[in-house]
Amino acid sequence: MEKCDVDGCEEKADRISRLSPEGFLVGTGNKAYSFREAYKRFRYCTLHHDKLMKSVWSRVNEKGDKSDDHVAPTAI
Repeated sequence: MEKCDVDGCEEKADRISRLSPEGFLVGTGNKAYSFREAYKRFRYCTLHHDKLMKSVWSRVNEKGDKSDDHVAPTAI
């Protein structure tokens, strides 16, 4: 099994996600015909995957002016 993609983490990865450690989708740069082919895959241990999901959810769920210029968590 491969290790977690979070810098400094040596745990075995047991989760795969399309979200980078910073919480964004990252394009493969290849001509893609599906979502699956369009974005890179990242591997996470359970601890870092849970932290990532909490971080992304809190950004999406924050109250505030949604008409500002902040980039969406899924921006490339």
